[in-house]
Amino acid sequence: MTQEPASPIVQLASVSKEYAASGNHVTALDNVRLDVKAGDLVVVLGPSGAGKTTLLNLIAGLERPSSGELRVLGVDLTSSDENSISSLRCAHIGFIFQSYNLVSTLTAGENVELMMELAGWQDYQRNEKMTQELVGMVGLTDRVNHLPAQLSGGEQQRVAIARALANDPPLILADEPTGNLDLSTGLGIVQLLVDLNEKKGKTILITTHDERIVEKADVIYLLEKGVLAGVDRSVRVRG
Repeated sequence: MTQEPASPIVQLASVSKEYAASGNHVTALDNVRLDVKAGDLVVVLGPSGAGKTTLLNLIAGLERPSSGELRVLGVDLTSSDENSISSLRCAHIGFIFQSYNLVSTLTAGENVELMMELAGWQDYQRNEKMTQELVGMVGLTDRVNHLPAQLSGGEQQRVAIARALANDPPLILADEPTGNLDLSTGLGIVQLLVDLNEKKGKTILITTHDERIVEKADVIYLLEKGVLAGVDRSVRVRG
């Protein structure tokens, strides 16, 4: 008997997002349809202001769509309450913010460990050990006790990446994860994300202009003026 294909873990059906700005309505996303299968590495390209961050925010449940249907990991985000969405995000989604969003009063290590506590992990010895492993994975072992203000932009981004992995999420959303990193560090982060996808089966959705990530993608989309379209790999797309 033929086995039915697994349902996508991210599903957007005719999703639009509008904002009111100075009395005008701005359409950030326009009738977007997107299916992301488990285990895929998906890249979304597009110029600044195209709606890429809005797309990730909707999938993470940080914002609500104006219309359409949105399901993530089997949960209908358009009808769920804020507590249910927050629980889903803390337990099952890792978000790498372009602007870091680190807690300024916590050290690098404490920022990572905080996510474990939010996910409900109460084994503090285990949390501390995993924190050290994650901070080491992004090359910041010697900066684990530094506050964000004591770190460079690239170092803060690496802390943000380690934090996004702290709850061992099946789904990772990354907003320009190598945008503020030097060439060498960026290459290491690219390889880390690829390894998480290929070796640990993490589903990863990335907005990026980094061609090293684009080359590794299973699926590529272009988002322009809120409209999402698939990309033919034979066509070179410029950010």
